[in-house]
Amino acid sequence: MSKATKRKHVVKEVLEDCVTPTEDQHIMRVLGSNGNNLHEAVTGSGERFLVSMPTKFRKNLWIKRGDFVIVDPIKEGEKVKGEISFILYRDHIQYLRKTGVWPEGFQEDHTSSERNEGTPKERMERKTEEDDSDSEDDDSDLFVNTNRATVLYSESEEETDEDEEEKEEDKGRA
Repeated sequence: MSKATKRKHVVKEVLEDCVTPTEDQHIMRVLGSNGNNLHEAVTGSGERFLVSMPTKFRKNLWIKRGDFVIVDPIKEGEKVKGEISFILYRDHIQYLRKTGVWPEGFQEDHTSSERNEGTPKERMERKTEEDDSDSEDDDSDLFVNTNRATVLYSESEEETDEDEEEKEEDKGRA
């Protein structure tokens, strides 16, 4: 089998199949990549450990921080305690939530997925209705890059006495 054919079958399998985890498998959220196809992940209960990416996914599919995966445990592993068996996308997550398999620890992470239910046509109609009703600028539909740390900036409008003294000194020097 050529590389292109293999890639086609792997991608088709992941995108089209809806898999439910078995009793020994875990649904986990990826926290980051540690290199060498190792990823740090956390379970719904908060347990963190390293999981490995199998060779069939390497250079065919990519995962990033915040993605969800189904992991097979490795019993004899000391540092690496699992292997990724399936990568979950939005449709898979919705299916798992409807069937009641989704872990309680991740329930708050996908509250927006309930809004995105329905056919694409229904979602588009709902979106145009929301756009007509909103007159304010709303950034909630913008892409959020989960690979960057979020930094909150705050500026105080009041100037302190030290800031005013520095401005007067700067004027005196000029």
